[in-house]
Amino acid sequence: MVRRLTAARLRFCGLEPLVDDAELIVSELVTNAIRHGTGAQVTFTMTVRNGFLRLAVHGETTGRPVVRHADDDAERGRGLFLVNCLASAHGGTWGTSDAGTTTWCTLAVPDSRA
Repeated sequence: MVRRLTAARLRFCGLEPLVDDAELIVSELVTNAIRHGTGAQVTFTMTVRNGFLRLAVHGETTGRPVVRHADDDAERGRGLFLVNCLASAHGGTWGTSDAGTTTWCTLAVPDSRA
């Protein structure tokens, strides 16, 4: 559901070039919040400010998420690695709140839409 919402909103705002990567990023962040969270609620926000699209997912997660380097045959453990790569490819970055409960990612908005 959050992937469809992300895609629809980005298309509505004329940010079609970011749709595929933003969908994947949101999917990874929400999955992590659900899988590793301890709370009953996950919140997703998407904003455009100062030339960057910011995707943020808040969930009651213990500890701070970190990029892992999964073994070649591992079935999981690559999510934040993908988020990091996609953010970098779009001139952005990713991080967490001080408590680690919110994980966010930024992507540079194409020049014509900033």
